[in-house]
Amino acid sequence: MATKNSSVTEFILAGLTDQPGLQIPLFFLFLCFYVITVVGNLGLITLIGLNSHLHTPMYFFLFNLSLIDFCYSTTITPKMPMSFVSKKNIILHTGCMTQLFFFCFFVVSECFILSAMAYDRYVAICKPLVYTVTMSPQVCFLLLLGVYVMGFLGAVAHTGSIMSLTFFTHNLVSHFMCDVLPLLVLSCNSTHVNELVVFIVVAIDIGMPIVTIFIFYALILSSILHISSTEGRSKAFRTCSSHIIVVSFFGSGAFVYLKPPSILPLDKGKVFSLFYTIVVPLLKPLIYSLRNKDVKVALRKTLRRKTYS
Repeated sequence: MATKNSSVTEFILAGLTDQPGLQIPLFFLFLCFYVITVVGNLGLITLIGLNSHLHTPMYFFLFNLSLIDFCYSTTITPKMPMSFVSKKNIILHTGCMTQLFFFCFFVVSECFILSAMAYDRYVAICKPLVYTVTMSPQVCFLLLLGVYVMGFLGAVAHTGSIMSLTFFTHNLVSHFMCDVLPLLVLSCNSTHVNELVVFIVVAIDIGMPIVTIFIFYALILSSILHISSTEGRSKAFRTCSSHIIVVSFFGSGAFVYLKPPSILPLDKGKVFSLFYTIVVPLLKPLIYSLRNKDVKVALRKTLRRKTYS
């Protein structure tokens, strides 16, 4: 059902490519990507849940990060392969707005949970004597609540901005999902205010976490450099390495939304969107498992218990 100021009841998602020879291979490729993403993130969630020695603030946030990645990959990826095997990948207006809302909710939540994880590492390395008190269960819960509240507000702002627009004739979305910028292009009325809303909301939802993360890691780096032993410095760097790698990924989202369409055409924007919606959720479980000794130990213990049982 369309909004009252729009006659469009459905949208057609253009997908990634219209070349016939690539349709079937891409269908199976992205289907495999989704299966690996689901198995990896749900596997990490299960490992953290089953192993009591992983019930710490660091893994509490990692648990929620994996949950967010699983959810927003599920919001986007299952619909995407349909464009490879059907002539028209149609999504209803309400379905499009729902997909947009949950996509924005999970992406914004991820940005803020990464900043909460940076704060956790800052306290662990710079203030180890008060870590247990500072990162108490109550504090972790409040941080997580703030993460999801910011995600909800960001999603409401973006979705409300798009729902205020008028769509009459053009319903071909030049993307593989319902995203903000491709939908703005289809609007019949002026979008200057909506583009300003997008810029402000993205600047807050991505800018604030980036600044916060940089501040915490500058303090962490300063603290590490004051550690006298080489082994101590190496251990501190290993503690942060996985998180630093993951943080470096989500800057691509800011690049897509903070650049005007004249500088970054929608076709090129799809490549960046593909990276942070499909590839990044697939890589994160691998990064946190392969580079994390605690996770590898938990995996061996879990497999050993399954073998004995």
